[in-house]
Amino acid sequence: MQRFVCEQNIVHFERLLNETADPTVQNTVRALLASAKRQLALLNSAASGADTTPFEQRRRQHGDTDTIRQQFQPEFDASPHPYMLLDPGPGLVIVDVNDAYAAATLTSRAEIVGRSLFEMFPDNPDDPLADGVSNLYSSLRIVGETGRAHAMAIQRYDIRDPGGTFVERHWQPINSPIHDTTGHLVYLLHHVEDVTAQVTAQVAARA
Repeated sequence: MQRFVCEQNIVHFERLLNETADPTVQNTVRALLASAKRQLALLNSAASGADTTPFEQRRRQHGDTDTIRQQFQPEFDASPHPYMLLDPGPGLVIVDVNDAYAAATLTSRAEIVGRSLFEMFPDNPDDPLADGVSNLYSSLRIVGETGRAHAMAIQRYDIRDPGGTFVERHWQPINSPIHDTTGHLVYLLHHVEDVTAQVTAQVAARA
């Protein structure tokens, strides 16, 4: 029922946005639309994750995930680029992150491994137009549906500092599938590069 209400709200707000020319109304509707999309992404993430395989079929799959992990773990750990490994199932549980990812996101492996992706990385509640959660979920879903990597546009996605305060960050994300030998999706690999300095420099130059 909640999913249906969110979907209807999104349709309604998108129609309102197209019908009004009042900037104040547009800003209000954009915030409502962002909130509805975020809520729908959270509901879908919790219910099915990014794996579109029917539950019974997914339950019968027995991919050798340990062997797969062993194959790429050394390169994953040693990479200077930020990587996060996700379980594509319900909740999008964080399986692992490398040191570069922990440093870039001001977190630690011990803090976030085993936790839900959007529990650890929610949208900034002080930004009513924040769309990091909905856009990231859409990208991960595309990867789950197509079995192919998906490069996102530069995305503002604020993160929390050790004190819990959100700080502005802009990222260049790429999401990729990892399959077992039978072709079943077993992991999602999330790669980001922090491009905050470039984005803020461009904004300053335009100003």
